[in-house]
Amino acid sequence: MSEKIFVDWDADTTANWGREIVQIGHRLHESPLFTDEALARLIETYPREHYDLHTMTVAESGHHAESWREGDLGSSSGEEVLGAIKNGNIWLNLRKVMLVSEPHRALLEQIFSEVEGNVPGLRTFKHNFGILMSSPTAQVFYHSDIPGQSLWQIRGRKRVFVYPTEAPFITPEAIEKIILNEADEQDMVYEPWFDDKAKVVDLEAGQMLHWPLNGPHRVVNLDCFNISVTTEHWSPEIRASYACHYANGILRRHGMTNLSHQTSGPVFLAKAALATLYKYSGIQKQRKYERFVDFTVDPRAPGGFADIPKRLRSEF
Repeated sequence: MSEKIFVDWDADTTANWGREIVQIGHRLHESPLFTDEALARLIETYPREHYDLHTMTVAESGHHAESWREGDLGSSSGEEVLGAIKNGNIWLNLRKVMLVSEPHRALLEQIFSEVEGNVPGLRTFKHNFGILMSSPTAQVFYHSDIPGQSLWQIRGRKRVFVYPTEAPFITPEAIEKIILNEADEQDMVYEPWFDDKAKVVDLEAGQMLHWPLNGPHRVVNLDCFNISVTTEHWSPEIRASYACHYANGILRRHGMTNLSHQTSGPVFLAKAALATLYKYSGIQKQRKYERFVDFTVDPRAPGGFADIPKRLRSEF
């Protein structure tokens, strides 16, 4: 973009970045990259390995994470897919867009150039860019992400619940299981009363939300078609936290308790070495999920999709 992406970054945003929940204005929703025509073209050429398609119970029915199902775009055109999403109950995530589209890669670079320019001493890497297109009734269940996360609203409105980064909302053991691939991000324990302690934000087009590392959150669309962007990043601090949790998970599985979460000093350096050894030597055999697909997009069907016989995702 020729103009700056952030429109109202101030001293408080700088001070709170990565420490508190930050809500700030942006200009991504003005970009021609997010028109229906541009998105339809992107969908039609998108690599199968880089998208996730899901349906779930509708937002007003409550929290039912077990209803999360995976689907396939099938032979539908990009225009048909968008129509099914607008009128159905579907959530589509185009992941790693920066690997597929040069204009999106350039936009991602500009985003983090501005972030680093506004936060003295911040250094980020392993940037990621995703585009979410979701139905008026769609929701994303309670979960936590490992990298730094931001959610950018492009079109529509969604309600975001962000929870404290402490027990019982999240525990070191829960993060360790996600990192060690023993649990999915949405396998976390959720109780309805958690909402009483959440920061609730109704995100409008032209607004971005960033929360502290590993902050549990869930998202509910507010009865309208939604287009959003997610960005992820790593930093030396995030990498150190990851290494500490990874090593603690290994040590916990060997009977150790009362594990430190410090990310500096001799003990941490030993843990970082342990994490590296296990991760890259093959000592730690990580669980591999078998992901199944049981529906395909059908703009003429209720919900915008039709059931198909269950098959491994790798078969599509």
